[in-house]
Amino acid sequence: MNLLLAVAFVVCWSSGFIGAKLGAGSADAVTILMWRFLPLALVLGAVAVTRARSAWRGLTARDVLRQCVIGALSQSGYLLTVYYAIQLGVSSGTTALIDGTQPLVAGALAGPLLRQYVSGRQWVGLCLGVTGVLVVTSADAAAAEGVEPWAYAVPFLGMLSLVAATFLESRSRTAVAPSVAMTIHCGTSAVVFTTLAAAVGAAVPPAETSFWVAVGWLVVLATFGGYGLYWLVLRRSGVLRVNTLMFLMAPVTAVWGAVMFGEPFGPATAAGLAVALLAVAVVRGGAARPAADGNSGDVPARHADNGTRV
Repeated sequence: MNLLLAVAFVVCWSSGFIGAKLGAGSADAVTILMWRFLPLALVLGAVAVTRARSAWRGLTARDVLRQCVIGALSQSGYLLTVYYAIQLGVSSGTTALIDGTQPLVAGALAGPLLRQYVSGRQWVGLCLGVTGVLVVTSADAAAAEGVEPWAYAVPFLGMLSLVAATFLESRSRTAVAPSVAMTIHCGTSAVVFTTLAAAVGAAVPPAETSFWVAVGWLVVLATFGGYGLYWLVLRRSGVLRVNTLMFLMAPVTAVWGAVMFGEPFGPATAAGLAVALLAVAVVRGGAARPAADGNSGDVPARHADNGTRV
């Protein structure tokens, strides 16, 4: 089951980069994101009020506020930078490459922030992963024309935003059901993106069918699939292991882009994919040494059983 969850997470998360490219030609980033989250937030809110009220019991105003901050970081901040970067001309593969540096940052911070031990074998895997994603997208980045150098810093900021949300969630003392977290996060994003779209005069959706195809793609695959599975895999496997799967996003996105958009897929891409797969195998094969409090070091003790098993 864990392997199936990991595969589903990688495919669904990668679909977000493809969906962003699908919608980039028909509307501004904030317009796509507004109409991705506004209807979704209304539906999830209605379900929470009518059928899922029990999942909200025991949550304090502080718990809800914390989830709002996590949603603002992991959805609003992260997605806005990804979409804006692609709108600026950064390719989906290069955006995925920059996003793929997240595991190295998370691994470096896991020790001081979460008191987790990162073994030498895991560091080898992390470095292999960085090598893999660099090989996959270096040719694309070198060939890019008409893209301002500062545009590549935009997805990097989004990656840091997602790292911050991951650690904020890992340090939380209250276990929040995934359905509740999803509702709060999507509601927060709906408010953020609707406000931004209205402020810049981009709230009215275009009439093109391609826009609504992209929105549907992003809601089903990227939000329910990728974003929902991210937190589920995080709670089951821990910060280091779930973020190691991010190494696969760049090569998988490159494969997907080659199939859907005819983007080049040569020997370098194939080699990078192989290295990224090896990195995942190395890191997931190395067990973390127990931390000082007796926990496994992968998941904080308070998250050991939070009712998220399926």
